Amino acid sequence: MPKMKTVRGAAKRFKATKNSIKRGAAFRSHILTKKSTKRMRGLKEAKVVDSRDVSRVKLMLAQA
Repeated sequence: MPKMKTVRGAAKRFKATKNSIKRGAAFRSHILTKKSTKRMRGLKEAKVVDSRDVSRVKLMLAQA
C-alpha cells in the first residue's frame, strides 16, 4: 500500500506539537485599522485545534 500524502494546504495551516495541534487565528489578513490593539494582540497568539477536529487534522497531516 502506498504512503499517505500530506494535504499541503493543511501543512501550511497547522503545526503538530507533542500534545496538541496549533493553528493561527482568523480575521488577521485585512481591514486591520478598525480592529483594536487589544483584539489584535489576542489574535496574534497561536490557538489549539478543537478536540472534535483533531482526528481530521491528523489525517490531513498524515499522522494517523
